[in-house]
Amino acid sequence: MASLKDLKNRITSVKSTQKITKAMQMVAASKLRRAQEAAEAARPYAERMENVLTGLGIAVKDSPGASPLLAGTGKDDVHLVIVATSERGLCGGFNANIVKAARAHIATLIADGKTVKILCIGKKGVAILRRQYADNIIEQVDLSAVKRLAFSDAQPIANNVLAMFERGEFDVASLFYAKFQSVLVQIPTNQQLVPAPMPDVSEEDAGDKLGGAIYEYEPDEEAILEDLLPRNVAVQIYRGLLENAASEQGSRMTAMDSATRNAGEMIDGLTITYNRTRQANITKELIEIISGAEALK
Repeated sequence: MASLKDLKNRITSVKSTQKITKAMQMVAASKLRRAQEAAEAARPYAERMENVLTGLGIAVKDSPGASPLLAGTGKDDVHLVIVATSERGLCGGFNANIVKAARAHIATLIADGKTVKILCIGKKGVAILRRQYADNIIEQVDLSAVKRLAFSDAQPIANNVLAMFERGEFDVASLFYAKFQSVLVQIPTNQQLVPAPMPDVSEEDAGDKLGGAIYEYEPDEEAILEDLLPRNVAVQIYRGLLENAASEQGSRMTAMDSATRNAGEMIDGLTITYNRTRQANITKELIEIISGAEALK
């Protein structure tokens, strides 16, 4: 049985940990509001960009001059998997859930005979994926110095992806991130970036995505797509990073709240054990004193 000193030290230690987890919960709650607002503000623009590309792409995707970013390379042999995770831990299952979805996708591709290249955004994803797919990781993007995400943080990543595509280093690129739904729910998401996904709909249905309006484009659709398609890659990566930022803080807030409550329960249990041990020691000492006094009679 632990001594009273050991129990007291343990209680002090757990109380110190509880203060830290409580502080981290409050910090995550304050950061969550800004991150959630940024993620929700980016969604309409990103979704509208997808709808515009759908409306334009349906008409030109089968034409000989269609951009490879829209029509693809004609092959499906090499896949680039972009896994976006956090730079810091203590955020519950946030990173593990994203990596789990990415690993399932990678395993399926490898089983189908595809070549897989992995680009990691964030330290935590690299640490997990390196155990199984170290040879597939081609690059890591470190955003630990970024305090508040901006489009300028996503643009270099997009430029790198586009440059790799132009050099013929992959045929299909997918982005894995966690879409923020609520503090308790963050959904691991797989979004194809290259080639831009085109739903199997008619031009009339594509027009509905644009609000039912009919547009005439100047210059023509292909010229507009040449500018919009590279921009869309950066926009979707930026959106994924913002969703991740909100999801990370929501998951950390939940994890730290749970840790704080668990620490409270542990303190209560240790306090009861401490009091019972102290009471037993006092009773034992009283019995020894009484026994000694009886022996002297």
